[in-house]
Amino acid sequence: MPISNHASTELDRVIQTLYTFQEIMQQPDLWLNTVERVRAAVEQLNLTTRLANVRVLLTGAGTSAYAAASIAAAWPRAVAVPTTDLLVDAERYLADMDVVISLARSGNSPESAAVVKRVRAVRPEILQLAITCNEESTLSQSGLDGLIVLDPKTNDRSLVMTSSFSNLVLAGLALARSDEIASTVGAVSKRVAELLPSINISCERISADVRDRVVILASSPFRGWTCEAGLKLLEMTAGHFSVVTESFLGLRHGPMSFVKPQTLVLCLLSNDPVRRMYEVDLIRELRAKKIGRLVGITQATEENAAEAGDLFDNVLPAVAPHLPDDLRTSFEIVTPQLLGYHLSLSIGLNPDNPSPDGIINRVVQGVRIYPVTSDRG
Repeated sequence: MPISNHASTELDRVIQTLYTFQEIMQQPDLWLNTVERVRAAVEQLNLTTRLANVRVLLTGAGTSAYAAASIAAAWPRAVAVPTTDLLVDAERYLADMDVVISLARSGNSPESAAVVKRVRAVRPEILQLAITCNEESTLSQSGLDGLIVLDPKTNDRSLVMTSSFSNLVLAGLALARSDEIASTVGAVSKRVAELLPSINISCERISADVRDRVVILASSPFRGWTCEAGLKLLEMTAGHFSVVTESFLGLRHGPMSFVKPQTLVLCLLSNDPVRRMYEVDLIRELRAKKIGRLVGITQATEENAAEAGDLFDNVLPAVAPHLPDDLRTSFEIVTPQLLGYHLSLSIGLNPDNPSPDGIINRVVQGVRIYPVTSDRG
């Protein structure tokens, strides 16, 4: 049977996508390596002692900032501040801090090295570490006290960050909650590898019906996941789809006005019973108002299959439903990554370079670093 022109065009687009799909699908193969690299660095740098009972500030820009937020949610006494804020307001954010940990894929964004220098100028006694996917970077050579370098395969070649995000988050979690991560990463990696092919097919089907807007919902431990999921859809579709990210409870306070009958509403459900009750209430409200095409990321079992079918138009499997919510982000992010990938293809873009006009770039450009004056108020 001859291939139609439409099918041939679609095939050409997929073939031209050299990196993104591979970088999404490779993630389970990299997670064990990331945990092992962190373990080795902890021993080499004596971090078990140096990070005990300290105030930690995690920082990064864009996707790396969302990685920082995801780690901070699981790390007692830690906070996340984007480099884009820390650079211009270092004095405010560094008060009472003992450690700053920078996160970066390339480590070549202008803010990355500038923040290290700024922290050193304001609080020279602060311990400065970095987790990066690129050993040969400006950040790596900026005078840090310690560096954790991830497998070079995590240094995504695509414009968008996928495996770099999940591995940066996992590395930070391995610092914060080492025993829990070490005891679970093997089983979760195996489960994700088994589920990815079917999740990929489901995301392709769901993407075909997305019209013009998307809402992404999750509860507070997933705030970094929610922001990153929204960013993946925006980046890979060059802003073609309007995206709102919110908490389930927060949606009622105004953003629900964004939800129309055909709006895709992607819901990541908590495994905490109290959070989940609030989440289900909101989903039932959307059902009653007949707004939103509801897609749930949840663990569908024989016991709750009827409820899942009642709540959602489509159900995607949660890949780490048995972990505490604050340890799930690095694994559950694979689903919105694949959804963004298929949305990109559906509108004729190449996910490797969805901004061919250079509106955004793999490494941020155009940032001028200014000296800080001594009379600053």
